[in-house]
Amino acid sequence: MLATSLVPLALVLAGAAAASRQDAPSAAGAVPADLVLRGGKIVTVDDANPEVRALAARGGRIVFLGGDAGVAAYVGADTRVVDLAGRLALPGFIEGHGHFLGIGDARLQLDLMHAASWEEIVAMVGAAVKEARPGELIRGRGWHQDKWKPAPEPQVEGLPVHDALSAVSPDNPVVLTHASGHASFANAKAMAMAGIDARTADPPGGQIVRDEKGEAIGAFRETAARLLSRAMADATPPSPRRQAELAIEELLSKGVTSFQDAGSSFRDLELFEAMVADGSMGVRLWVLLREANSRLRERLPRSKPYRMGDARLTLGGIKHGIDGALGSHGAWLLAPYADLPSSSGLNTTPVELIEESAEIALEHRLQLCVHAIGDRANRETLDLFERALAGVPDGKQRRWRVEHAQHLHPDDVPRFAELGVVASMQGVHCTSDAVFVPERLGAERSKSGAYPWRALIDSGAVVSNGTDAPVEDVDPLACFHSSVTRRVKDGSIFHPEQRMTRAEALRSYTRNAAYAAFEEDIKGSLEVGKLADVTVLSRDVMTCPEAEILEAQVVLTIVGGEVAYAAE
Repeated sequence: MLATSLVPLALVLAGAAAASRQDAPSAAGAVPADLVLRGGKIVTVDDANPEVRALAARGGRIVFLGGDAGVAAYVGADTRVVDLAGRLALPGFIEGHGHFLGIGDARLQLDLMHAASWEEIVAMVGAAVKEARPGELIRGRGWHQDKWKPAPEPQVEGLPVHDALSAVSPDNPVVLTHASGHASFANAKAMAMAGIDARTADPPGGQIVRDEKGEAIGAFRETAARLLSRAMADATPPSPRRQAELAIEELLSKGVTSFQDAGSSFRDLELFEAMVADGSMGVRLWVLLREANSRLRERLPRSKPYRMGDARLTLGGIKHGIDGALGSHGAWLLAPYADLPSSSGLNTTPVELIEESAEIALEHRLQLCVHAIGDRANRETLDLFERALAGVPDGKQRRWRVEHAQHLHPDDVPRFAELGVVASMQGVHCTSDAVFVPERLGAERSKSGAYPWRALIDSGAVVSNGTDAPVEDVDPLACFHSSVTRRVKDGSIFHPEQRMTRAEALRSYTRNAAYAAFEEDIKGSLEVGKLADVTVLSRDVMTCPEAEILEAQVVLTIVGGEVAYAAE
């Protein structure tokens, strides 16, 4: 429930039809609109017309932007009129990198994101066991060892040993996914069901964390987590449609009108197509395929890039991951970890496989989007892009993307603009990870290359924004706050020289995100003829004190000129 100060807007919505009949009839030549917003501050992210007070939409598109007097011509008997009462309206937020079904799936398992200690997680699993059937799989997501106080004991490389977890769940397999999604933790039952013991070899691109005797402690980094699939084989899989429904509900409540899905299968794509067809796709979805090259070659001739359902679904590109995450020591670095000198991280997908995907992307005119977090991963990806695009006449216009681009060597910063590569970054990762980045990278690498938004923007690169949900909360306002402040929970600021301005942060979440998907022609700014996707906020985040950004709430989420979410 929102604060009582927002109730008048809810009353305006409830009485909109009656109120609209009291307005002046449409002026000659103006066809009545379906929706009118007036009496507010509307920031358009259109340099030619940056701010207006009123907007009209018809047939899902914007037909008018201007003043309150001018919009009166678009009010007819059936027009829904919303008095913004001075509130801020923006182009609908575009989540630039997340995991659509993962958001819904996260709501169907234990939420470990806010657990303050390993003991708390063990207690949560113990409580779940009491409600579960013997043998039933217990899943959780969101743990992060660097955010626990105190640190677990006993431990190996900062990670707990499974004994306490196994003691509270002797008859139930337990698999808990790291906050980054790049590691998992299992109890003894799950490891036994998966056939994992001291003789099990590390898979390529992954690591089973072991104690000094060579026994698995329960932690599995990167591709090693796939070894646990046999422990989950008999579990009832969650319904993908239910996952999608939960994701849509979450997105709309947070003001997200478009979502760039960073890796789905052809089967997922079929579900999304069905939801568009039956009218249940409540947001606009832009999809990257994450499939084996053999499957891509087989299916892509039948799945050309397309938009369907008035841009409710777009097939945009191919997704790969060249390394893991910094938090799990999986990011691929040019030099060893400061806190784990025996490792420089993991190359999770051979470069040769990604090069083959690059050929497929060029053949089908799809964007190639590569997850790269460590400085070596980013350099290898930029090198690969440069080789693949060198002989392509419009190579710099293909808008291939580096997903995350979190830690860069300074020499590689200007290469994004030079190659026309989009830096698809996540502002909230910076403030979330800042508690452990200096430990992993050391002071100098943290300063020179960790989340260098300012350096990238100043070099001419296009930076888009997002949350990597469910790794982080999909809330754009928290991410916007991180982008303009780089303020950590303890009040410290992580290298403030790399902050964005508020205008840059908004652009990264709207126009730049649309550009990153070749969709700036239809969204990302409020202009006549573009999609009427709008987010209305309770506070003016463009001018309010920094601390108040986090107090702002979503009042309305409008998709295609229709109110898809209204705060109570």
